[in-house]
Amino acid sequence: MELVECRNVYKSFDDKQVLQNINLTIPRGKIIGLLGKNGMGKTTLIKLINDLLTPTKGEILINGRNPGIASKKVISYLPERTYLDKSMKVSQVIKFFEEFYDNFNKDKAIKLINDLDLELDKKVSKMSKGMQEKLQLILVMSREAELYILDEPLGGVDPATRDYILDTILSNFNEEASVIISTHLISDIERILDEVIFIDKGKIVLTSPADELRKNENASIDEIFRRCFKC
Repeated sequence: MELVECRNVYKSFDDKQVLQNINLTIPRGKIIGLLGKNGMGKTTLIKLINDLLTPTKGEILINGRNPGIASKKVISYLPERTYLDKSMKVSQVIKFFEEFYDNFNKDKAIKLINDLDLELDKKVSKMSKGMQEKLQLILVMSREAELYILDEPLGGVDPATRDYILDTILSNFNEEASVIISTHLISDIERILDEVIFIDKGKIVLTSPADELRKNENASIDEIFRRCFKC
């Protein structure tokens, strides 16, 4: 059974068609790049998988079932925008996640916090945007989930921290789990990708194993993407 299946999925808002005829499977044990320019449907697709939106037409299955309470237990989601309670200290946020999620690994979270030089006693409101993004990623990757969905996880951090974050992603999920990374910063993440999905104007225009695509096109994923979309 595939981890995620999208079957003929459409999504529209009023008269605007945002996603069209999305047919997609997400297997287990893969790091997958959901790649596209801004405004092309990446976040809408992610929200559908997370049960934050409902398809206008078509079906999404998580472990063979429609998204709902059961799927929320196995998906660890990093949204593009911060959701942290800025009145809380980092230690309080950790405690909240530990109490809210059965699969939250506090020891892993503390290690990552120390590695990224965050302070447990610091209030979220006193942290920079980049520090807040680090904290959110730590919270997401410290759950023992089956699917990690990261929406633009590298936008607010410096290049050195990006490398650490990518290594953290690589080392913090098991072979039965998968990671979907939605981004337009392709050159920064392509070294960790197993598969790629190109999305443009609400349609899936390419899916491929990353190494196979690089070999066939004799170019990097970033170069292929720029060529396809003339960025």
